[in-house]
Amino acid sequence: MTAIQTNTLDNKTTGTSFEHSVPVMITFKANWQARLVLARAVGAFLIVSAFSMWLMPGSMLGAEVWPIKMVASMVFLIVGVSLLTIEVMDSRPDAYFDPIRREVRVLQKNENGRPQTVLRRSYDSLGGAKFEDDEVQLFDVDGSLLMKLPLQSADVSRALKGQLSQSVTIFA
Repeated sequence: MTAIQTNTLDNKTTGTSFEHSVPVMITFKANWQARLVLARAVGAFLIVSAFSMWLMPGSMLGAEVWPIKMVASMVFLIVGVSLLTIEVMDSRPDAYFDPIRREVRVLQKNENGRPQTVLRRSYDSLGGAKFEDDEVQLFDVDGSLLMKLPLQSADVSRALKGQLSQSVTIFA
């Protein structure tokens, strides 16, 4: 691992202009869109099945089958509606890079859905950062890996590199 020192003595934090710096938020997300589409498709199928079970030819069978069909159609309807109305409450943390306070905060939602800070580190207390194509690795002062964060785009990578380059060593 090669270290590149990007700290300059000319750029002090007291003289730094923050007009061009924006906070960077990095989120951890699973592929919930595909799961939601699949759940809604199965839910719609179950609802249609619940009603079509009564419309099919031969649906008027004996009295002993009628209660079983009623229970099955009610179960299909309830499960189908619950799959259609499912909503994901994601509890994965978010990493928030603040250029004004010069710190990284890891925020996690509590049971009420409100974000709480679970980790707060100053940029000066970080040992270094290594940028790759789609992720950034932040290292502690002792060289151990502190966190590995996925980057959504090259713009987020450039904005984060611009923030961290003033006070954190960027590894090549």
